[in-house]
Amino acid sequence: MEASLESSGDGSRELCHEDGVLLQRARERREAFEALYTKYLRKIYTYVYYRVGNAEDAEDITESVFLHALVHLDRYQDRGIPFSAWLLRIAHNLVANWHRSASRSRSVALEAVEELHDEGLSPEEALERAEEIRRLREAFASLPEERQQVLILRFAEGMRHREIGEVMGKSAGAVKVLVHRSLISLHRRLSEKEEER
Repeated sequence: MEASLESSGDGSRELCHEDGVLLQRARERREAFEALYTKYLRKIYTYVYYRVGNAEDAEDITESVFLHALVHLDRYQDRGIPFSAWLLRIAHNLVANWHRSASRSRSVALEAVEELHDEGLSPEEALERAEEIRRLREAFASLPEERQQVLILRFAEGMRHREIGEVMGKSAGAVKVLVHRSLISLHRRLSEKEEER
């Protein structure tokens, strides 16, 4: 299906999204898909990595996302949602299959995540910051999968509620409530950890 077109005031027609032109080119010539791949590779890989927790599987799944998108490019319909939301929906489904296929648990190795480093911190401040990061990671990992996912999409990927809804199969209102509840749960778990100290 062709990307949606809108009429502008001067009578010319223009695409709803900046990706519309790239999509049209990719549908006409599969080699042109590389522009979309280059544009969204980091975003998709980051999302997948946070969900599976290791680079090798994240690379494999990310490759599968783009292969699936290329093969099924004609199925994409421009409904006012960015192309990246469609890619993230594919990624969401492939990650879910990955978890089901081997009953793997999602975890990110603490040493695999780049540490924050500030030359201006004293050793005591650096130790305190490292402890705060550790507590945050533990609290985040204790959240249910759906809550982890919505927080990753909202804050790591910077997506809007409507875009997240497209990825997760929920309304924008339901996503807004889920983000709010997830933040409350995360705050509560952090508070509990603080009390345990």
